[in-house]
Amino acid sequence: MRRSGPEPVMRGPVLAALIGAVAALLTWTQPGDATPTGAPETVVIQVLDNGFHTDLAVPRAALVRRGGPLARAVAGLAPGDWILIGWGDARFYVDQSPIADRLPDGARAFLRPDNPSVVMLDPAAADPRLSYGKDNATLTLTRAQFDRLAARVEASLDLSDGAPRIATARPGDDARFFASRETFSILHLCNHWTAGVLNAGGVPVRPVQSIISAEVMRSVRTAEQERKLDRSPSRD
Repeated sequence: MRRSGPEPVMRGPVLAALIGAVAALLTWTQPGDATPTGAPETVVIQVLDNGFHTDLAVPRAALVRRGGPLARAVAGLAPGDWILIGWGDARFYVDQSPIADRLPDGARAFLRPDNPSVVMLDPAAADPRLSYGKDNATLTLTRAQFDRLAARVEASLDLSDGAPRIATARPGDDARFFASRETFSILHLCNHWTAGVLNAGGVPVRPVQSIISAEVMRSVRTAEQERKLDRSPSRD
C-alpha cells in the first residue's frame, strides 16, 4: 500500500513561497539619496549604452578638481575634456578582436568565479554621444553626489602599491586599463558595477535586474526625471 505523507500538501505553499522570493529579489530596489533643494553646484555626466555594456562619461575638470588617486590616474591620460569610465574582466573587456573569436573567453569570464578586473579610463576630446554606441542619457548630480560617485569608482582601483596601477593599454588607443580590487563573474558584471557607481551618486537601482544595460539606462532616466521635477520652480 502506498504510503501518504505531508509532501504533496506542502508542495503548493513551498512553490508559492519560492515564486514570491524570486519576485521580491527581481523588484528589490536599492534606494538613492534625494537631491537637496536649491543645490548651488551641479555636475552633468553621461551614461552610454552600446547595447549590452554601459560606460560613464564624466567631465575631466570635475575629476581633477576633486583630487585623490582617481584624479592622479586621469592626469596621466592623453588630452580630452571627457573621461569615459568603465569596468570589466581584465582580459575579455580589453580585447577588441571579433566577438566570434572571443566566445570561449567570454564563457570563462562569465562562469569562472573571481576573475581579475580592470577600470577603464579613456579620454575623449569631443562629446562622447557623437561617437558612442546605441543609446545615451544625461544625469545631473549635485557636487556631493558626484563626489560619492567618483569615490565609488576610486574604491575599485587597486591601490596596494600606493597609487593606481596601469594593468594594460591597447596599441594606438588612448584608453588605459587600471588594475581593480574587484572581481568579475556572472554574479558581478559590468552593468552591475555601473549600477553600483550610479547608486553611490544617488540613483535608485534594482541590483538584480541591472545585469542588462537597458535596466541601467531605465534607472538613470527615471532618476533624472525625478530630479528635474525636484528642480522645477513650481514644485513645493
